[in-house]
Amino acid sequence: MSRAEVGADGWWQPAIRYDSPHADCRPDPADITLLVIHNISLPGGCYGGPHVSDLFTARLDYNTDPSFADLRGLKVSSHFFIRRDGRVMQYVSANERAWHAGLSSFRGREKCNDYSIGVELEGTDGSGFEPAQYQALAELTVALQGRYPLTDVQGHEHIAPGRKTDPGPLFDWEFYRKTWQSLLNRKALDQPALVGASAELRFAKGLPQSQ
Repeated sequence: MSRAEVGADGWWQPAIRYDSPHADCRPDPADITLLVIHNISLPGGCYGGPHVSDLFTARLDYNTDPSFADLRGLKVSSHFFIRRDGRVMQYVSANERAWHAGLSSFRGREKCNDYSIGVELEGTDGSGFEPAQYQALAELTVALQGRYPLTDVQGHEHIAPGRKTDPGPLFDWEFYRKTWQSLLNRKALDQPALVGASAELRFAKGLPQSQ
């Protein structure tokens, strides 16, 4: 297995691994078709600290910051977390169900956690994101496509409109798509089957969509 590929166990070797207890089995392990993009920072607007990983792994000290009081008892996780410098953390095998989407639906299907992979970007709705994050996200997307039958990429705001707003108006969907396409084109020489499987991948356009 190439280091850039996702293993049969659902773990991506380039990512730094932290195991989250906030995960369980998917209803159908073969039904993984949706990639969901989020943003997160703890405390809000503060980057580089350990608190996001602590939240996802049930180790957050709620007394560290007053804003953490609202998180007490929250059981949440994501498959991946991409820091501002492009480093990628993974908390849950993509084969399993992470608890990232909450109350959600896409194309008439509810419970998006059942059939999606969640990726958190370190940031806020008003901060924008770094080129290194888009590059890492594109690399991760291609790697996931090599293992799972992904058909759509959406923001949390698209699958939970009115309840969630991330990744927000400053997330550049077109730059993400172009970065992904460029990477995919480079890999086409060695992995033509991957390109064929990726032909129908649909990206959100940056605006909430009807369910």
